[in-house]
Amino acid sequence: MAEKFTLTENLLRKMANSKSDKKLEKQGNTKDIIIMLVILAVLTFLIFNLQAIKLNKLEKNKTSGEIISSFSKSTSVVSIGNATIVSMNVPAVNNESKGVSTNLVVEAMPGSGRVLVDIDNLLFWADTQQSIRIARIVAADISGVNVSNYDLIYNIYANASTIGGPSAGCALTIATIAALENKSLRNDVMITGSINHDGSIGPVESILAKAQVAKEANVSVLLVPLLQSREVIYEIKEHCEKFGTNDLCTSEQIPKRVNVSEETGVQVIEVGSIQEAMKYFFE
Repeated sequence: MAEKFTLTENLLRKMANSKSDKKLEKQGNTKDIIIMLVILAVLTFLIFNLQAIKLNKLEKNKTSGEIISSFSKSTSVVSIGNATIVSMNVPAVNNESKGVSTNLVVEAMPGSGRVLVDIDNLLFWADTQQSIRIARIVAADISGVNVSNYDLIYNIYANASTIGGPSAGCALTIATIAALENKSLRNDVMITGSINHDGSIGPVESILAKAQVAKEANVSVLLVPLLQSREVIYEIKEHCEKFGTNDLCTSEQIPKRVNVSEETGVQVIEVGSIQEAMKYFFE
């Protein structure tokens, strides 16, 4: 009798364990399903946001293209609603030390003093950011405009990886002043030079390469920092000597001082301050 009771008890235990295992398995399956649904929801969210970002970027590019196309050869400033948008070409160099032309667009609109920046294909971003900060300060001092009442948007468009940094400081300042004062700029003038807090213009490099860019852009005047209308360039020459039956050749850098204006045909004018540069830019 006891043996029969034991068998019955074992059978009941097995049945109970079987039900418990099935319950646990069911709970495990439910948990897996929930995890999969959460992952699917996250992926859907990410895909939706990526598509939204792409659409915003396309719309932004379209708007930028419309803004740039609205400029004509005779003007460099347009007004759209409450915004004043200024465009100017700036000489620069790429990561191969070759001269390139970049397009700078500055937009000023009533706001709360924000500064927004959209720059593509630019190296040395930190230096350019500092130039924008100083340009805003100097432009406010010269124009007398309270920039805390305006939002400023800076766009730089380049076809190649462009070396940024301080050399665009003067151009950024001139364009900001034009946007704040709603003034047109001459399109046959370019400028290169760093900007200081007192409005003076600091030295930059690659003047000859930038002057060649100005020539290709049919610009008649290039404004440069003081003492930089002449530049020392280095020509590579090969020097060979005879050693027995062998020739030993080495490359040497030969310094040559060039007059940038004579070399390129572009009128190169030295300026020491933004106030001097403004006389050439503002019509």
